[in-house]
Amino acid sequence: MKAIEMIDVTKRFPDASAPAVNSVSLSIDEGEFITILGTSGCGKTTLLKMVNRLYEPTEGTIMLFGEDISTVDKVVVRRRIGYVIQQVGLFPHMTIADNVATVPKLLKWEKPVIERRVDELLEVVGLDPREYRGRYPSQLSGGQQQRVGLARALAVDPKIMLLDEPFGAIDAITRTSLQDELLRLHKDLRKTFLFVTHDINEAFKLGDRVIVMDGGRVRQFDTPRNIALNPADGFTASLIASAREQERFWEELE
Repeated sequence: MKAIEMIDVTKRFPDASAPAVNSVSLSIDEGEFITILGTSGCGKTTLLKMVNRLYEPTEGTIMLFGEDISTVDKVVVRRRIGYVIQQVGLFPHMTIADNVATVPKLLKWEKPVIERRVDELLEVVGLDPREYRGRYPSQLSGGQQQRVGLARALAVDPKIMLLDEPFGAIDAITRTSLQDELLRLHKDLRKTFLFVTHDINEAFKLGDRVIVMDGGRVRQFDTPRNIALNPADGFTASLIASAREQERFWEELE
């Protein structure tokens, strides 16, 4: 089943000289892990934010599981989607348990159900609930905070997870660990993941397929292998060349 479909989607911001997203059409199957790759200002975050209606398209249609989201209340759309950002956005005055329980509390779940769900999710993201549920965000490392952000986004069991450069501010060793954890989570949960990054290695490591964006347009949408072997245009070829150059540097050190 198609989880996400975009049909001629364009987003223009007032006073901008060109569209942030320009005539994008694509479809994503349920359960796929899709990465969106591109440089700053290429439109990748704008594309992501239109899926949960943080931005509204200027033109075009976005469908989630066959339903035009412009016909659905924004709050309802957002509660069906998990959303994780680079800054995490945990509430500093609330415990980890209360942070994870934010949306279930808004939905007025029963207290015992919420407590079970919080413990289950902390286990899922690799944090022992007995140790972490009573702590505050300031008592956690950046990587641990990002795990809590993942748990919070998973709280109401969304079918779609949107992740906007969630590991961008984290050190390289922790970032690699979190990437591996995210792949494990995706394999276990089989949700549809849409993950924004400007790091080609991260995009190719995580994505079943990769959306390469530049200038608001999708330059190529294919498997990492097919993009690496058959770049669709000069921009995509330059991305591949830069990644190969990095590889050569490490090979020359051996």
